[in-house]
Amino acid sequence: MFILRSACLDDLNDLLELASKVKFINLPHDESLIRKKLLNSKKSFERPSSELEDNYYFFVLEDLNAQKVIGVSMIHAQHGTEREPHFFLKVSSEHKFSQTINTGFVHGTLKLGLNTDGPTEIGGLVLSPDYRGNPKKLGKQISFVRFLYMSMYPERFREEIHSELMPPLDKDGNSHLWEAIGRRFMNMDYQEADKLSRSNKEFILSLYPSENIYMTLLPYEARDAIGKVGRDTEPVRSMLESIGFQFINEVDPFDGGPHYRCKLVDIKPIKKHFKAEVAKGASDSSSENYLLSIKHEEHPFYAFLCEATLQDGKVLLDSEYLSRLGIEVGSEVVGIPF
Repeated sequence: MFILRSACLDDLNDLLELASKVKFINLPHDESLIRKKLLNSKKSFERPSSELEDNYYFFVLEDLNAQKVIGVSMIHAQHGTEREPHFFLKVSSEHKFSQTINTGFVHGTLKLGLNTDGPTEIGGLVLSPDYRGNPKKLGKQISFVRFLYMSMYPERFREEIHSELMPPLDKDGNSHLWEAIGRRFMNMDYQEADKLSRSNKEFILSLYPSENIYMTLLPYEARDAIGKVGRDTEPVRSMLESIGFQFINEVDPFDGGPHYRCKLVDIKPIKKHFKAEVAKGASDSSSENYLLSIKHEEHPFYAFLCEATLQDGKVLLDSEYLSRLGIEVGSEVVGIPF
């Protein structure tokens, strides 16, 4: 059985082990940085700041049988402020025409932009390679749990929800767009620049080209990567599109990965969230899959995926969930369809 919950300091060793299996900037193999993330998350769940940009929510997926954390995902309540702007490249076009030679071209353009009053960002999704392909759709679980939490506390987040997706990278993990533009102006490699931008964005505004960049002047590999996603990210893009997210003609200034957004109230699972009272009952032909959140003594947020039946304001759960998770009949749950 798997459960989803808010992260805690006891997860540190499991997260370090998970970080050693993947190369991901939001989950560095660094004990002090992960500890800092966990402490920040604990405070955000228990006493969220009125300054939304200070709130980071860190969710974990735990295998109860192995007693091990095997996945994570995150929400940053506000991405883009005066202190730390949200930078992007606006994807547009420009029409050039000469009457003299009766010839015209439409050129794709990129232009650096920034936002100091940004949206809520979802990201940081990592699943242990050992658990990929599981029939329980564990990647979808650790992704959807964020929408369940936002449905419960919409006041803690911005009106729009933002997601930045990973583009195709080369075999060494480098970005074709970065090699074509960023390296020429900043004299550092892609991984180094991406890491630095997490704590200091001044160099982007100071060094990045500020005028239109014509895509026709870029190498084919760089042009072809703009707005695309890598093979491993295809399922994430499809999932986001299926629940209401759309590409907003913006890409990451470092790697060209696409930016997707949707209003919080328009995200399909959130639109269909519900509250119900727990009752005992067996699955039948009307049962469906739901992510359900219940109150828990040790964790400020606790949820699980189950097959259940909604009936007259009650959610019917079989005895396995009731006994294994210590759920009492009559207790309240919040759920979203899965």
